[in-house]
Amino acid sequence: MGIHKFFTSLNDLERIFRAPGRFKFEEHNVAAHSWKVSQYAMFFGTLEEMHGAKVDWKSLYEKTINHDFAEVFIGDIKTPVKHASVELKQMLAHVEEKMMEKFIREEIPPDFQDVFFNRMKEGKDATIEGRLLEFADKLDQFYESFAELKRGNTDKEFVIMYQQALQKLLQMPLEVSVKYFRDEILIDVMREETQINIAALTNEILNKID
Repeated sequence: MGIHKFFTSLNDLERIFRAPGRFKFEEHNVAAHSWKVSQYAMFFGTLEEMHGAKVDWKSLYEKTINHDFAEVFIGDIKTPVKHASVELKQMLAHVEEKMMEKFIREEIPPDFQDVFFNRMKEGKDATIEGRLLEFADKLDQFYESFAELKRGNTDKEFVIMYQQALQKLLQMPLEVSVKYFRDEILIDVMREETQINIAALTNEILNKID
């Protein structure tokens, strides 16, 4: 047993594409998604820290980089399916957890197993690091769907993805990050020239939550 199996499995994440089965102008794989999430979290973690928050950077980076590794076992399940019911979401999480546990016990050297169990567990929790992970994860969904709508992809699923991600972002319990997203980033988003009326889709959600 050695770390070789874990390292080779990372290549598999490059071959798992997000939003499977839909026409997309741009394909995004899980490996790239994890990297982008870590970048978003780094920025907003810095922002929160500048406003007095205490951020455990080691924990934040471990959570973001590893948060979707379990998709190497089950692939990327589309957001509308994953969130169709609380029961289904819990069942999928349970399957991921058990498959991850089996992988660690069978493929990770014993001296490193405790570390991997800690790093690979569900990272979205009530800590600021867990909330930053969730915020960054939704932000990537927001940007991936925005890129499709901007170029005129008329698949309604991307409208749903965009608006669901936007609503979730605006309701996250990260006051500083949410304010910056709404007052700075969202303004720039709505100023862009797009094939589909992004401003109208955005204002629909803003009016709904205000």
